[in-house]
Amino acid sequence: METAERFRAAVEKRDLTALEDLFTEDVRFYSPVKFTPFEGRPMVLGLFGVLMKVFEDFRYIGDFEGAAETSADGTQAPAEVLLFRAAVEGREIHGIDLLHFDEAGRIKEFTVMVRPQSAVQALGQAVLAGLVADGLA
Repeated sequence: METAERFRAAVEKRDLTALEDLFTEDVRFYSPVKFTPFEGRPMVLGLFGVLMKVFEDFRYIGDFEGAAETSADGTQAPAEVLLFRAAVEGREIHGIDLLHFDEAGRIKEFTVMVRPQSAVQALGQAVLAGLVADGLA
């Protein structure tokens, strides 16, 4: 999927501007450290700004294409899973980004899953501090 390739390139280059056109206005971001999703393009872009500061040595290592049911409305949507590795405060993270696309190919739903638990806790603390520092929480 072209959008997933553009997304991957933007994240790897840490280019927030390139991400803006890839998300729908009402994008939903499901985080491993927050029960409810982050909603809307401005909030999700702000979150990505924080994530780009928090993650160390971020790299994608693989991908899978298919379709999956979305959380928002339960419909099947084209989807892609991007596998990644990174570190937060020296703790190695293994994770996946699950991207759901709308009819125009933009990202309408985004789910992140990471392991191990100690890395999830470090990530949560670092993201919260970044959101507070950037005035987003």
